[in-house]
Amino acid sequence: MALEAQSLETQSEAQSLETQSIDLLRQAFPHLSAGFSTLPSASALPLDIPAMLQILGETAERLHDNYPYFHPLYAGQMLKPPHPIARAAYMLATWLNPNNHALDGGRASSRMEVEAVQEIAAMFGWQTHLGHLTSSGTFANLEALWIAGQLAPGKTILASDQAHYTHRRISGVLHLPFEAVATDSCGRMSLDALEWRLAQGNIGTVVITLGTTALAAVDPLPQILALREKYGFRLHVDAAYGGYFVLASNLDAETTAAYTALSAADSIVIDPHKHGLQPYGCGCVLFRDPALGRFYKHDSPYTYFTSDELHLGEISLECSRAGAAAVALWATQRLFPLVPGSEFARMLESCRSAAIQLHRRLDGSKFFLAPIAPQLDIVVWAVRETSMERSSARARAIFEAAARRDLHLALVQIPRRFLPPDAWPDIDPAAHVTCLRSVLMKPEHLAWLDAIWDRLNAAASETESS
Repeated sequence: MALEAQSLETQSEAQSLETQSIDLLRQAFPHLSAGFSTLPSASALPLDIPAMLQILGETAERLHDNYPYFHPLYAGQMLKPPHPIARAAYMLATWLNPNNHALDGGRASSRMEVEAVQEIAAMFGWQTHLGHLTSSGTFANLEALWIAGQLAPGKTILASDQAHYTHRRISGVLHLPFEAVATDSCGRMSLDALEWRLAQGNIGTVVITLGTTALAAVDPLPQILALREKYGFRLHVDAAYGGYFVLASNLDAETTAAYTALSAADSIVIDPHKHGLQPYGCGCVLFRDPALGRFYKHDSPYTYFTSDELHLGEISLECSRAGAAAVALWATQRLFPLVPGSEFARMLESCRSAAIQLHRRLDGSKFFLAPIAPQLDIVVWAVRETSMERSSARARAIFEAAARRDLHLALVQIPRRFLPPDAWPDIDPAAHVTCLRSVLMKPEHLAWLDAIWDRLNAAASETESS
């Protein structure tokens, strides 16, 4: 039965916490209840409303000790508020609390997961695949490297020195050798360094990153695919952060080429709880070859008793998984189809445009050094100072001064070699300098760029005179 649209409470200020999804949930709940109306009455759990209200008030007070992750002036870490449809659908599903490990525990939500994951795979050009949701990008990458180890036992995993640190940790858990490959001056995997290591042999898998944690750098996938033809290895793409940018039309030519080549990867990881507008935790792992499901096969004396259909638990290392995450993702993708030119794609393009514009302003500033043009929507910049130590110290001071103005940035340490050669030339290129970093992953960041810039300059001026 279709849910009729009703008037919603108007959100008075852009900086307010979103509350319209509460009304959405109230209007949708009777439709959920109607599906179980034939059940006999059962005693309801007794509720101590006054005590619960008091505890929820205390809970809200404790939650004040957070940065305002939902607001455009929060531009620090990779934290993006879930869309109201995702929040409402997730909450609606929690009244049933489905478990997507087995179809018995999550009938509808399991089918919704399959449909949602199919749409993500199609976004990368895959019509056939093996894949499912996970609790995080870390676990999704663990599954991808576990399969890599099954296919090439004991062979080395390679990733760039700017890849997420968990690849080294995951390889250790899986008892697979791991080595880091050097990066170029923009934080992308060095093709020369990669080929040199490939020529030494015993490489099972190369992990390339589309959107590194610090810089959102995009490794040169087309050229690495050419090396795969020459040396033969499995290619895993960690697109946990940057995967959705395959839909954006305003990437530079080199970055666009990497995304165009994505369908040739052997496996891909993407995090819907980053740019996919989902609550934590919602990761996703995809394999191009569905036959890899043979490595997951197992027997359970009880979990799969009531159905002969394939269960998501039979193609996943995790057991219990929140069916609510699949429901939220399915609902969001119904509202925002994953296709180029869509409203969802335009949101990504706004994030990218905000990063380009911020970089241009930083590049012309008397206060800052911003040598690396952003490939996606993350911008990193150093502070102009007479020494690297003073630059690092002032970056920390600007970080604190900006926070006092309600502008929340992040601090990141990057190698000095990422900065211009004339920046402290007497310092070892491998030495690290503390820089400022903005993750402009909210579409609203574009409209708030002037406000961000004014606060950043005020913070820089304050630290200059102190």
